[in-house]
Amino acid sequence: MAAIGERMRNVSGESFRLMLVLVRREIRDTLRDWRMVVPILILTLLFPALMSFVADMALDWVARYGASIVGDRLMPFLLMVVGFFPISFSLVIALETFVGEKERNSLEPLLATPLSDSQLYIGKMLAAMIPPLLAAYMGIGVYVIGLYAFEGWSPPPQLLLLVLVLTTAEALVMVSGAVVVSSQTTSARAANLLASFIIIPVAFLMQGEALIMFWANYNVLWWIVLFLVVVDAVLIRMGIHLFNREFLLGRQIDEFNVAFLWHTFRDRMRWRPWFFGRDPQALPSWLRWVSAMGGLYRYQVPAILRRSRLAVLTVVIGLVLSAVVGFSFAADYRLPSQVLDLDHISPDSFSDLPAVDWLPSFTVWGVLGNNIRALLAASLLAIFSFGTLAIALLMAPMVIIFFFVLQAAYAGYSPLLFFAAFVLPHAVFELPAAIIATALAVRLGATFISPPEGMTVGEGWLWALADFIKVFIALVIPMLALAAVVEVHVTPAVVVWAFGQ
Repeated sequence: MAAIGERMRNVSGESFRLMLVLVRREIRDTLRDWRMVVPILILTLLFPALMSFVADMALDWVARYGASIVGDRLMPFLLMVVGFFPISFSLVIALETFVGEKERNSLEPLLATPLSDSQLYIGKMLAAMIPPLLAAYMGIGVYVIGLYAFEGWSPPPQLLLLVLVLTTAEALVMVSGAVVVSSQTTSARAANLLASFIIIPVAFLMQGEALIMFWANYNVLWWIVLFLVVVDAVLIRMGIHLFNREFLLGRQIDEFNVAFLWHTFRDRMRWRPWFFGRDPQALPSWLRWVSAMGGLYRYQVPAILRRSRLAVLTVVIGLVLSAVVGFSFAADYRLPSQVLDLDHISPDSFSDLPAVDWLPSFTVWGVLGNNIRALLAASLLAIFSFGTLAIALLMAPMVIIFFFVLQAAYAGYSPLLFFAAFVLPHAVFELPAAIIATALAVRLGATFISPPEGMTVGEGWLWALADFIKVFIALVIPMLALAAVVEVHVTPAVVVWAFGQ
């Protein structure tokens, strides 16, 4: 056993050494290009000086009006900006990692190295991130020294650590996303166009961070750091899973083949009918329709649910978390007892609900249409968020429900009775339908990270889309329709019977 462990350590040490050789080679090539070095140096040295000048002018200006707090909040924001601008060059370097090598005809010798695909991928990613990140650290240091020398201000150690960690997390997000783009495109022009899907969300994130900085609510920024770490892990796993050196060498041009996509999707939409022991073509037309529907419910829907069991488990965990969040909010923010006065509730309380434009009418069609729109919107957002926003949108109403369940306990009512009367009658049908639809939406987004074995990302996504459409029409909509009928006609009667006088 000791010999085996020693051999494994030698193999891992050799692999790490080879990866460091690749990182050093890439960084050396980057530093040889003056067109990359000069802008980074300018942003590293001159931009902090410019920010110090801006901070000095801002402090003088706000001092005239006695708003010194604005200046105190401005300097941490500028500290974050100084760190962000140098790492923006990491996007340019990362986009050149694979597709740039391919256009310069220098990719083949690199791919012939004994490095594995994951080692090659991680080595190129680190090489693209290290120079701009070191420049960002240097810029932050120059800015802090300048502020201390000319303004006598220095950031608290916790704030400085937060800015450094936030800058590192943002750099890793940009680099890991750009390397994925570079490894999946065939030209630098296409990679630069797709880079907008990276820089625009990061720019919006910076605007949100700026507002948080001005409010000096730094604890929220640590949650953003945690979110960025999760995104980093997702993008790195996605890149390693999708990267294939043979595929990178063999592909010369990206072709959008509509006919192939349509045939693939149409094949995935088919399913095995439920035969009655005869040739299906010999059956009457109505019996063929029954056979097709029987095959859908007997074979196809159960198979899709089995394929989606991991996504279903993820959604259920999210719902459990929503209960924890709802109860914690209810404990921190108690409502006045008169808000939940259920002793005088009557059937007219439901029929006389105020009409609000953005709320659905309390009718079967209104409730059904609202639930379908919500699940379809969550599915659309899941495509652009690797499935995460679909779970978040399902958690939001559940947080509200559990919030009011505990508020009912504070108001003197039984929380179990409140839940059983207001939620349980229609939730028996609505909640499973929402869980299934959300799980299938999670598969739509997660396919980009981990497509099924032996399939491309496009083929795997079309398979997930076909599964979503079949189950949504065959199972989710009927369950939502039944839930809407119960919610409009049964739940109010149960509530009045349980709480009304």
